[in-house]
Amino acid sequence: MTIPNGMVSAQSHEPISSSLPLEEAVGISPKLLQRYQLLIEIARDLASTLDLNILLNRIVNAAVELTDANAASILLYDHINEVLHFEASSNLDEPLMQGLIVPVDASIAGWIVKNRQPIIIEDTEKDSRHFEHVGQVVKIQTKSILGVPLIAKEKVIGALEVINKQDGTFTLEDQNLLITLAAQAANAIETSRLFLQSDLISELVHELRTPMGSLNTAAHLLLRPDLPDEQRQRIVEIIRDETVRVSELSSSFLDLARLESGRAQFHPVIINVKELLQDCADLMHMRAVEKELKVFIDIPNDLPAVKVDRDKIKQVLINLISNAVNYNKVGGKVGLTARVDSRDVLIEISDTGAGIPPEYLPHLFQKFYRVPGSERLALGTGLGLAISKQIMDAHRGRIEVQSKVGEGTNFTVHLPLK
Repeated sequence: MTIPNGMVSAQSHEPISSSLPLEEAVGISPKLLQRYQLLIEIARDLASTLDLNILLNRIVNAAVELTDANAASILLYDHINEVLHFEASSNLDEPLMQGLIVPVDASIAGWIVKNRQPIIIEDTEKDSRHFEHVGQVVKIQTKSILGVPLIAKEKVIGALEVINKQDGTFTLEDQNLLITLAAQAANAIETSRLFLQSDLISELVHELRTPMGSLNTAAHLLLRPDLPDEQRQRIVEIIRDETVRVSELSSSFLDLARLESGRAQFHPVIINVKELLQDCADLMHMRAVEKELKVFIDIPNDLPAVKVDRDKIKQVLINLISNAVNYNKVGGKVGLTARVDSRDVLIEISDTGAGIPPEYLPHLFQKFYRVPGSERLALGTGLGLAISKQIMDAHRGRIEVQSKVGEGTNFTVHLPLK
């Protein structure tokens, strides 16, 4: 007997008609087959990026599509501090939620991580493990949850959760699909993390070579008994400056690593913009006086309040004001102004320094980048603007820069009103 398409029945060994659809032939419903095909496409998509933020967003969006849920989220486990960090959500309108701490001992995600097991909860109000704070912040009422562990190389790295099935309740079919997605997602996340770590470490090692080389040379020179006192004093000053530079580089590197890995925590509060700007200006006052700079401040009293992480926005402003002071000419001017448009509070920091050639402007926010020749004016790590950009991205704001050689530079910070 000739068997069409090489297919036989497991029960009767009779030929399976070639006219049967594939889903009927293998006993899979059309909808389930479609979901498996989607899973294959998602797996291919996850393997195409090493950017952690893009990857996390793709995972939560895929989880929603696979399970017909209203929303999905990823929580990554911090093994050192034994807490979970809320990292991504499919419908998160509040970007500052990234990094929110979720307790392991008082959350459903924590139970998933500790037990390395999936879970379906049809009514979260009846479950004492439900951590309500996340729902309160994102303003989503969680009624039901399906959650699975993220496991890579036998190590639990977090949990993937979907909430509120759009039609009916979560099923074992939903759970099996999410488990398969989570296995692929966990490996992709770990690969992205390793790439990020190796990339940052190699950049840090490269940047440390210069100050460490200066320190090594200075130490050898100080050992010479015939070194004049004047030169000895100058070498001691070099050692002091390079030590400060290494310390600042290390601190800035840690800040950037936390921001790029999604581990930085944000604590949004309502702030008075004028008070914050005045505080930043006061901190830079003495340095401006030393360079005989004239500082002009024009901040209206009726600036609207904004909801931001005060310390991180202060870090951005201090960095920009510090640059305006340090790279200015003696006796120059620094301007600090603010205004509001329909969407943002705009803060402008201007200087009358040497200005930046147009070919260098596109590189200003790159890690470790310093405008050629700027090292003669001030010490720096080349990380300040990269960190500032990351902070503003997290606030869904931005920094713009305009500059003219011989006239000066103007940075504009856009803080969203919403």
